[in-house]
Amino acid sequence: MEDVMEEPSHMEVEQDDELYYRTLEDVKGIIKHAKLDERNLTHITQAIYYPSAEIISDNLKLLELDDHMIKQIHEGKSLFFKGGHNEKVVLCTDEKTYDIKAAEISNSLLLVPELKYAAATSTSPLKSPRTGNNTSLERSLNDSADDDLLMERTLEQKKILKIFHEYFECREIRPRFRKLGDLLQLTRYAGPEHEEFIDRKLLFTFDQLLDTIQCSRKQFLEGLKQYRAMEFEGWMRVLECEYEYRIVNLMVGIISENSWPLDEVEREETINALEGIAPKQIVEGLFDLYTIATEGKENRFTYKEELVARIVAQNILQPGLKFRVDEFLSTWQEAVPEGMKCDEKYLRGLGIFDKEGAVPCIRSLAEDNLPLNIHDRMRLLFKTKSKWTLEEIEPYIECFTTPVLSVSTLMAKHARSLMENGVRYYVTKH
Repeated sequence: MEDVMEEPSHMEVEQDDELYYRTLEDVKGIIKHAKLDERNLTHITQAIYYPSAEIISDNLKLLELDDHMIKQIHEGKSLFFKGGHNEKVVLCTDEKTYDIKAAEISNSLLLVPELKYAAATSTSPLKSPRTGNNTSLERSLNDSADDDLLMERTLEQKKILKIFHEYFECREIRPRFRKLGDLLQLTRYAGPEHEEFIDRKLLFTFDQLLDTIQCSRKQFLEGLKQYRAMEFEGWMRVLECEYEYRIVNLMVGIISENSWPLDEVEREETINALEGIAPKQIVEGLFDLYTIATEGKENRFTYKEELVARIVAQNILQPGLKFRVDEFLSTWQEAVPEGMKCDEKYLRGLGIFDKEGAVPCIRSLAEDNLPLNIHDRMRLLFKTKSKWTLEEIEPYIECFTTPVLSVSTLMAKHARSLMENGVRYYVTKH
């Protein structure tokens, strides 16, 4: 077996105040006092010593990795820690985001560079040619030959680099996009005539936002699409809602003007038609956000029905206003291009239906404007509406879910459920 000796006590020092290092005689004496047979030990002994005061290792931390993170490292990719002064740090790969939490270790862990394992501490073969198993430790004391006694023991000194009493455990979480939306809203674009009022110090490039937002690069790109952000004159910008609606409405209006089928929209014709009305880069950015290439038709595009329907609904559902459901659905449908259909699911996280009264109504409730704390958010949601189905409330709390924490689990913790006419509703706990 491998022989690893602990550091001698602080009393074992020489007169010149230098640390005492074990000798081969010390090792042989310890083996004898332990009543071990040296012939059953490998031939290299490693004595380990605690780090001296000169060794600085505060920059070393112990981090728990899952299979995804290990794969990223093996592929030569980087892991990134992200977090501002008032933010809890997260760890990001190119694809995922993890919450970091310090956890205590019941037993201290020693980091010893170049420490040898059992197979490397023997000068004789440790593997059986037939089984590949370690056979050196199974030898009988009586089977040892004189050759074993002639093998010289080697003593190596190993110094501990760091002693760990805690490690950082990682838990995968959803990307934290809220800060992205808040930063972009500070400089939302409302047309060239309003640019003089924009504080240029609050503008961010793509790379500056990527370094700031607590999410992976892949998730960051998804977040930019979610907020419909685009690059304009080197800065990442979102459009003021009314301005965006006006430009998109003009863009889709070109469909009927040119009698195009919905799946045969022409990019260059659309951009040229808005020349002088909006900057070309803004129109190009909106076109790329709101359309997809039509399959099987070269250089032809189709508007994303959901995005067009949502920007129209957002323009109708002004905060503080309430609409009869039938009137809203009718107005909404008339406002989108012919051939597109408005579906209630397109209002996810944008507005809520209240069908409890005599006249069913709908009103605005944007998820982006709700508190970031789950307790404050639940309190506001139940103040806005007394009871919710799981499907109704899901868009407003799914940002708090994780791969192991579902919406239903969150509701079980923060609300109580009841059944009415075979439908499960959730109401406030208090």
